Amino acid sequence: MRRRSLFTAAAAATAGTAAIGTLPAWARTGDGPEETGATQIWESEEQWGLWQDGDFTLYNNLWGEGWGHQRIWANSHSDWGVNADHPNTGGIKSYPNVSYTLGRGVWDMGEVSSAHNVTVPSGSGLAYNTAYDVWGDGHDHEIMIWTQWHGPVGPLGGHVTSVNLGGRNWDYHQGHNGGNPVYSFLAHTHTTDSWVDITAMCQWLVGNGHMPEVRIDQIQFGWEITSSAGGRDFRVNDYALWV
Repeated sequence: MRRRSLFTAAAAATAGTAAIGTLPAWARTGDGPEETGATQIWESEEQWGLWQDGDFTLYNNLWGEGWGHQRIWANSHSDWGVNADHPNTGGIKSYPNVSYTLGRGVWDMGEVSSAHNVTVPSGSGLAYNTAYDVWGDGHDHEIMIWTQWHGPVGPLGGHVTSVNLGGRNWDYHQGHNGGNPVYSFLAHTHTTDSWVDITAMCQWLVGNGHMPEVRIDQIQFGWEITSSAGGRDFRVNDYALWV
């Protein structure tokens, strides 16, 4: 089964260019745009809502079964968020994300890394993970990098080993979703302020025989949201991808 990255030809798209600079006051203070009355360059409640900011694409991406309501907003690819109201039932409902397409082979991808700072909800009745979703050879291979998570969620497949990559310790799991193999790295220490060495992970997978020598295509970052009843806010305060 294809997940998170396939969209219908009729998907609503609004193109624009956003200035990338100082975060707005509500992001610096922690107050959301709805509370302060601040406006956003783009917002969407559409299932496949998407918006282009230079080489980056923002996706609302309500792809799972039983989703409720979700509003995505953005000022740029590094300043965006969602309000998600999904029932407290099993199964991932959505993966709102920012996406960039690399299109380079594993051994030719260069030094690809990313950093992010996010604000996420906490409390009961929540289930989600903050994660990169990196795709190889189109959508034939999926590398997931979990930097933080909350509630009853877990990776596909079984635990294989623990490894230090990019100066950080990870548990590595390997499984299959019925459509493609999934290679998952789960951080030993949760943090909402992270730097991730994506090249190190991709080359480790190939060098250790877990994944074939693929072309790295989409690099996505966002949240897999399983449950968030009542409406909860997820915010990207800052995001950078170096390629």
